[in-house]
Amino acid sequence: MAVEAVSGNGGEAAAPAPAKEVSAKEVVAVSKNASFREESNFLDDLKESERKALADLRDKVEAAIVEGKLFDDGKPEVVKEKEEAKKKAVEKKEEEPETEAKVEEDGKKEADVEEEKKEGEEEGEKKEAEEESGEDTKEEAKKEEAAEKAAAKEEEEKPAETTTAAVVVVHKDIALWGVPLLPSKGDEATDVVLLKFLRARDFKAGAAFEMLRRTLRWRRDWAGFSADADADLPEELAGACYLDGADREGHPVCYNALGVFADDAVYKKALGTEEGKARFLRWRVRAMERHVAELDLRPGGAASLLQVTDLKNSPGPAKKDLRVAVKQVLDLFQDNYPELVARNILINVPFWYYAFSALFYPFLTQRTKSKFVVARPSKVTETLLKYIPIEAIPVKYGGLKRDGDTEFSADDGESVTEVTVKGSSTQTIEIEAIEGDATLTWDLTVLGWEVNYKEEFVPADEGSYTIIIRKGKKMGTGEEAVRNSFRAGEPGKVVLTVENTSHRKKKVLFRHKAKSACAKKC
Repeated sequence: MAVEAVSGNGGEAAAPAPAKEVSAKEVVAVSKNASFREESNFLDDLKESERKALADLRDKVEAAIVEGKLFDDGKPEVVKEKEEAKKKAVEKKEEEPETEAKVEEDGKKEADVEEEKKEGEEEGEKKEAEEESGEDTKEEAKKEEAAEKAAAKEEEEKPAETTTAAVVVVHKDIALWGVPLLPSKGDEATDVVLLKFLRARDFKAGAAFEMLRRTLRWRRDWAGFSADADADLPEELAGACYLDGADREGHPVCYNALGVFADDAVYKKALGTEEGKARFLRWRVRAMERHVAELDLRPGGAASLLQVTDLKNSPGPAKKDLRVAVKQVLDLFQDNYPELVARNILINVPFWYYAFSALFYPFLTQRTKSKFVVARPSKVTETLLKYIPIEAIPVKYGGLKRDGDTEFSADDGESVTEVTVKGSSTQTIEIEAIEGDATLTWDLTVLGWEVNYKEEFVPADEGSYTIIIRKGKKMGTGEEAVRNSFRAGEPGKVVLTVENTSHRKKKVLFRHKAKSACAKKC
């Protein structure tokens, strides 16, 4: 079975021009389109100053972890449970000597009373002498008791100091996003994580170290990471943030659909109360954590996300709660998830966006701003195609990817072909059925559409009639990719006709496959 693309002058496809092969300039593999590569994480690719900054940061992290000072400024981390247990033990020991001393003192008081009775029976002088002697004895006993207490307390304080020094925590197993942070462990992903913090701080080791430290404190203290926080995550936002496929360099693609907030009920439930706002933030952070878990944080791996944010039907800047929530998420990600988004592509951008962006752009770093790509509705597919293969772009964005597709898959090896249609001209694509009783299936999309499109089957036998599969139709800008199939009862060809009535070139992308009835029976 063969596929040919034929150029015409805008005539009807019922009688297509004689077939001829197009040149390599007209039909090319889509995979050759321009893309981007994130900065290298290989040590040999770094500049000398960058390698020095990485070495400095490694030393700082190593020393902080070994000395137990990673979380606090110069203060050792102490295990709270051990500290509390030690405190209770000391208090218990302090109570025991006091009880014994009290019993001893009460016994001495009773003995003194009996002694005074006996002394009352004796003569006055002897009684006075005995009383003076008894008072001296009491004073001595009290002094001895005080000395014993002081000695006991001093002995108890000595092991308490030793215990405090012994429970200093060395966080040798501490990790971030599943990557151990102790450089001496030799994990190749450690440098990749440290480089993210360095790049976020222009390779200033001291600033990068403080950023890492603040991130670890936030992750330790933020309640949103607790197991209980999963129970009330907003179900109404389930389709608002998800991963779907990968770009040309293997980066997972994260899609954000802000149009869900156009529904007043969803908006009020998600952002109408302080509790709802807190849930929204937990939901977005949890989603980010799941997406980061899909990254390959090793040198040469896809260590960042490609993020696509769809603003179609999203509420305008008048929705203050959404504006504040989005800024809060941006700030949090910028501070605690550095360099984990390679590109942030905004699609279906309305006019109000430009005024809205002026509000939060000043709060973004220049490096973060440089990662934003903006696409108007007419340029969505064309923009995404620079980064994502057409077969991986969802059909609603003009690509060829369909959920649960049973016709085409990555394992089929069916390549996508690109054809250029010149302005004010017609291009016909022919899919040949060499034998009868075969089913032909095809996908086709035009970047920006705004063309006339139709489908026909032309039998090889000149005596047979041409069959119209799809009547001619004007295809607007927002059209999805066409998917159709035809069962050919005899040899012939399916002719797909694209008429470009504009003066600009149009790109057509298509793929096809055939299933023989004989092959099915066999």
